[in-house]
Amino acid sequence: MSPKTVQAILAFFDDIGLPYKLGDIHEASFLPGIRIVAGGLLIDMAKLLYPGDLLHEAGHIAVSPETARGDLCGDMKDAGHQGGEEMAAIAWSWAAAMHLGLAPEVLFHPHGYRGASTNLIEAFAGNRGFGYPLLYSWFMCEQPGHPQGFPKMLRWFRDEAYRRAQLGKL
Repeated sequence: MSPKTVQAILAFFDDIGLPYKLGDIHEASFLPGIRIVAGGLLIDMAKLLYPGDLLHEAGHIAVSPETARGDLCGDMKDAGHQGGEEMAAIAWSWAAAMHLGLAPEVLFHPHGYRGASTNLIEAFAGNRGFGYPLLYSWFMCEQPGHPQGFPKMLRWFRDEAYRRAQLGKL
């Protein structure tokens, strides 16, 4: 694990306002060294194995409706994150990794994603990834073909009030 990479990710969280706290994790967690608690990340640096996993879990927080974020805890499947939210969290984490200039293998490391890391890197690097249509529908990014399109983000959090205001203008 690269401490420099972790510091860059934590500075990014500070910049966008994603809450996190460093501390000990005593209960089981979905990913080593990371637990979502009350809409933020609890990070156990002694147990963290893969810095890119921080971006994936942060993606779950970011793509959750703002009214539900504070209640997020534990495994996101238990919070109702299934297909769409999972894909959006993966797309968000790719956008964050590209924003930070990280190597794709930091996010899609060989020990995660059920052996599909290489396929995910190829898909996202070739603009054939998934999940960004939801980010686009939540006004978080433009479509990939747009000059400022995905993986560039317009905003890092799903904001229902903004979305409703934009829909009202249509």
